[in-house]
Amino acid sequence: MTVALLGDGARTTRIVLASASAIRATLLRHAGIPVDIVPARVDEAALKQSMRAERADAADCAAALAALKAQRVSDQHPGALVIGADQMLECDGVWFDKPVDRAQASASLRALRGKTHELVAAVTVLRDGASLWRYVGRARLTMRPFTDGFIDAYLDALGEAALQSVGAYQLEGLGVQLFSHVDGDHFTILGLPLMPLLDFLRQHRIVPA
Repeated sequence: MTVALLGDGARTTRIVLASASAIRATLLRHAGIPVDIVPARVDEAALKQSMRAERADAADCAAALAALKAQRVSDQHPGALVIGADQMLECDGVWFDKPVDRAQASASLRALRGKTHELVAAVTVLRDGASLWRYVGRARLTMRPFTDGFIDAYLDALGEAALQSVGAYQLEGLGVQLFSHVDGDHFTILGLPLMPLLDFLRQHRIVPA
């Protein structure tokens, strides 16, 4: 899909999202930004392991993952504006990943309950391999001290959706019942700092100002 640049109907910019995340695509499309979805194939586990060895923090890792995804897709789509994004969850110095099964989802929720954790969402924009812009958003979320029985009932209700997000929750749905306090931008929590990204697109006349 393409977006016409203001003041020059003959020129267009194709916008590509280098992510398989349905929520990120939905956020952009609901904001009126047409995007093509081209998931990047990267070894996230290897990069995380390497950055942990280098004593990088979660924000640095999220930014590196977003940049790597955008770079891989930008190399394949010349001229396109490529958006890469990634999100990290850190609690007490531990990085949490998407759970691979129900047992891991349950373990994550038990580890996070009664504590405050940080979500870091990074976004970067490339064109023809060159970095044009990047941003890192942070949010702090506190889970209430729910019971093991609540975890079981929650996972029963959520089903496979619990495996689709880091921390085994979606704050926009049933996951809101896990929390006692949330401090931060809603879109950052969903995995895409949307308002700063829209500001960038407006400043560069990709979308109407």
